[in-house]
Amino acid sequence: MIDPGTYTATLDRFEDAPGTEVAVLVVERDGEAVSQLDLPVEAIPDAGRRVDAVFDLVVGERRFELTYRDDETARRAADAQSRFDRLAQRPPSVDE
Repeated sequence: MIDPGTYTATLDRFEDAPGTEVAVLVVERDGEAVSQLDLPVEAIPDAGRRVDAVFDLVVGERRFELTYRDDETARRAADAQSRFDRLAQRPPSVDE
Protein backbone atom coordinates (compact mmCIF):
# COMPACT_ATOMS: atom_id res chain seq x y z
CA MET A 1 0.00 0.00 0.00
CA ILE A 2 1.23 3.46 -0.85
CA ASP A 3 0.92 6.13 1.82
CA PRO A 4 -1.24 9.15 0.98
CA GLY A 5 0.74 11.88 -0.74
CA THR A 6 2.07 13.12 -4.06
CA TYR A 7 4.43 11.02 -6.15
CA THR A 8 5.89 10.65 -9.62
CA ALA A 9 5.04 7.39 -11.40
CA THR A 10 6.70 6.00 -14.52
CA LEU A 11 5.08 3.30 -16.62
CA ASP A 12 7.68 0.52 -16.58
CA ARG A 13 5.99 -2.28 -18.50
CA PHE A 14 2.80 -4.10 -19.38
CA GLU A 15 2.10 -7.61 -18.10
CA ASP A 16 -0.59 -10.13 -18.89
CA ALA A 17 -2.69 -11.11 -15.91
CA PRO A 18 -5.61 -13.55 -15.83
CA GLY A 19 -8.39 -11.89 -17.78
CA THR A 20 -6.70 -8.51 -18.20
CA GLU A 21 -3.56 -6.59 -19.03
CA VAL A 22 -1.78 -4.76 -16.22
CA ALA A 23 0.32 -1.60 -16.37
CA VAL A 24 3.22 -1.71 -13.91
CA LEU A 25 4.27 1.70 -12.61
CA VAL A 26 7.38 2.53 -10.61
CA VAL A 27 6.41 5.06 -7.94
CA GLU A 28 9.02 7.62 -6.89
CA ARG A 29 9.29 10.32 -4.28
CA ASP A 30 12.20 12.76 -4.26
CA GLY A 31 13.88 10.84 -7.08
CA GLU A 32 13.90 7.48 -5.29
CA ALA A 33 11.72 4.47 -6.09
CA VAL A 34 9.42 3.78 -3.15
CA SER A 35 6.90 1.32 -4.52
CA GLN A 36 5.41 -0.45 -7.50
CA LEU A 37 1.81 0.01 -8.53
CA ASP A 38 -0.01 -2.51 -10.74
CA LEU A 39 -3.13 -1.12 -12.39
CA PRO A 40 -5.49 -2.33 -15.09
CA VAL A 41 -4.48 -0.69 -18.37
CA GLU A 42 -7.90 0.96 -18.48
CA ALA A 43 -6.95 3.02 -15.39
CA ILE A 44 -4.07 4.67 -17.29
CA PRO A 45 -4.90 7.87 -19.22
CA ASP A 46 -4.98 7.12 -22.97
CA ALA A 47 -2.19 9.58 -23.80
CA GLY A 48 0.17 7.85 -21.38
CA ARG A 49 -0.37 4.23 -22.32
CA ARG A 50 3.23 3.65 -23.31
CA VAL A 51 6.40 2.51 -21.62
CA ASP A 52 8.38 5.33 -19.96
CA ALA A 53 5.35 7.65 -19.74
CA VAL A 54 5.54 9.87 -16.65
CA PHE A 55 2.61 10.71 -14.38
CA ASP A 56 1.82 12.75 -11.31
CA LEU A 57 0.24 10.39 -8.78
CA VAL A 58 -1.81 11.75 -5.91
CA VAL A 59 -2.82 9.09 -3.40
CA GLY A 60 -5.65 9.74 -0.96
CA GLU A 61 -7.20 7.62 1.74
CA ARG A 62 -9.74 6.00 -0.60
CA ARG A 63 -8.75 7.01 -4.11
CA PHE A 64 -5.89 8.07 -6.35
CA GLU A 65 -5.46 10.46 -9.25
CA LEU A 66 -3.08 9.77 -12.11
CA THR A 67 -2.23 12.68 -14.46
CA TYR A 68 -0.09 12.19 -17.56
CA ARG A 69 2.93 14.54 -17.80
CA ASP A 70 3.66 14.93 -21.51
CA ASP A 71 6.34 17.58 -20.87
CA GLU A 72 8.27 15.42 -18.37
CA THR A 73 7.90 12.32 -20.56
CA ALA A 74 9.37 14.23 -23.53
CA ARG A 75 12.18 15.71 -21.42
CA ARG A 76 13.22 12.31 -20.07
CA ALA A 77 13.12 10.78 -23.56
CA ALA A 78 15.33 13.59 -24.93
CA ASP A 79 17.78 13.18 -22.02
CA ALA A 80 17.98 9.43 -22.61
CA GLN A 81 18.55 9.93 -26.35
CA SER A 82 21.29 12.48 -25.65
CA ARG A 83 23.06 10.05 -23.27
CA PHE A 84 22.76 7.28 -25.85
CA ASP A 85 24.16 9.50 -28.60
CA ARG A 86 27.15 10.50 -26.44
CA LEU A 87 27.86 6.87 -25.53
CA ALA A 88 27.52 5.77 -29.17
CA GLN A 89 30.26 8.12 -30.36
CA ARG A 90 33.57 6.44 -31.07
CA PRO A 91 36.46 7.70 -29.00
CA PRO A 92 39.22 9.41 -30.97
CA SER A 93 41.81 7.04 -32.35
CA VAL A 94 45.38 7.12 -31.13
CA ASP A 95 46.44 8.65 -34.47
CA GLU A 96 44.17 11.67 -34.05
